Amino acid sequence: MKTAQAQRPKWYDLNLAHLPVPGLVSIFHRISGALLFLALPVLLYLLQATLASEAGWLHWKAILAMGPVKLAAIGLAWLYCHHFFAGIRYLLLDVHVGVGKEPARASARAVFVLGALAALGFAWRIW
Repeated sequence: MKTAQAQRPKWYDLNLAHLPVPGLVSIFHRISGALLFLALPVLLYLLQATLASEAGWLHWKAILAMGPVKLAAIGLAWLYCHHFFAGIRYLLLDVHVGVGKEPARASARAVFVLGALAALGFAWRIW
């Protein structure tokens, strides 16, 4: 006779491909929030350096004009946009708007689409 412990799986399936869209939005919302929090000191330093003097502004303007830095800025913009739209979605869910299965899936898809469109708009603007 096997015990309950012998029937447990030996590993956890952490593959994101098996999650429904609302689950993916939830995970990306948490990841984007953590990454934005970690980027905050760098962004505050950048703000301070660009506002301190004209030389600092010109120095960072030249750095921000580089291709890889622009790609990083686009990634940061996507993090912010996704976090923003997912936060709006969760606020609506808190007041019981779109709680059903199909409206929740539609709003989760809308979060991904709006985040991507906003990041593409930002990319178009800076490139």
